[in-house]
Amino acid sequence: MPILKIVLNPNPSLREIAAEVSQSEIKNGSLKQTIVDMVETMFAKDGVGLAAPQVSIAKRLIIVNTKQGALAMINPTLSKLSFGQEWDEEGCLSLPHTFGKVKRHKSIRCEFITEQGDKKKIEAKGLLARIIQHEIDHLDGILFIDKAKDITENTYNL
Repeated sequence: MPILKIVLNPNPSLREIAAEVSQSEIKNGSLKQTIVDMVETMFAKDGVGLAAPQVSIAKRLIIVNTKQGALAMINPTLSKLSFGQEWDEEGCLSLPHTFGKVKRHKSIRCEFITEQGDKKKIEAKGLLARIIQHEIDHLDGILFIDKAKDITENTYNL
């Protein structure tokens, strides 16, 4: 499986709003290989989430790493957000070596479609809630640096 090329900021494609995935794209299975490649890319790059626009695919598709493994979420929408929010550090594969504190909802409900075409809901809190919010922002052309404070860059090699 190929490792996909990560689009880096300031590429203007990262600022575009991704298109909905159509029912026909889900039914005909055209996303299956894209999902496999995105999962492999996320793990190869030590990511915890990956949005399709980060790999030059302008579709509403995200991959998130859960305790049960990688989860593909097609056309995800946040349907419930906790009143409580918290600041925590984030980074992004499209902004290597850049980190900042971002305020996010502590818990969320997200509705999405599976690669089999089933409608699902997920309740998430903590890190998983943060990852889902971060990746959905990518689908709307928003980068974490747009919301971050205390942005730092580490350019040293590990």
